[in-house]
Amino acid sequence: MDNRERILQCALDLFYAKGYDAVGVQEIAEKAGITKPTLYYYFGSKYGLLDTLLTTHFEVLRSDLQKASRYEGDIGATLYNIASAFLDYAMNNYKVYSLLMAMFYSAQENEAYKAVKPLIAKFYAVIVHVFERASYELGNMNGRQEQFAIGFIGLINHYILLMYGKEGELKPVSEEKKRALVKQFMYGIYS
Repeated sequence: MDNRERILQCALDLFYAKGYDAVGVQEIAEKAGITKPTLYYYFGSKYGLLDTLLTTHFEVLRSDLQKASRYEGDIGATLYNIASAFLDYAMNNYKVYSLLMAMFYSAQENEAYKAVKPLIAKFYAVIVHVFERASYELGNMNGRQEQFAIGFIGLINHYILLMYGKEGELKPVSEEKKRALVKQFMYGIYS
């Protein structure tokens, strides 16, 4: 592992364990076995390090979400694909996804929130677009695409948070559970 990758991994471990604000550049440098100037050489600042960490890790989720969100006339199938993309990513990238959620729920003037907000906004926009494309299939939508997207993302994220809490052990989410989540959401749409 080169210096850059080691710094990113150490920063992720520390941010996950303590929170972004509680970790200093010196602590990251010491854990990575490098000097502060080396960290600054690669990332410019602590915020630059966080931004690189998030961008790098979430490119995979963004790509998976783009593929999963292709709507082809079946909203249930599309939502299942989206739920699978989120759940699979979160279960395979526990620290990064947990960090994302923690930072999104931090104070809005916080650097961490400012770093993560554009990523969340991109994911949200993709899902809103799916509901816009499916509006003919969902006759009761009546301009509520944004509400549907918020509800769907919220359901998935709450499930992920609950899965993390079980005995400190992560297990892949079964296809059956993914289908049940989508079915629960769809029931709410149609009722």
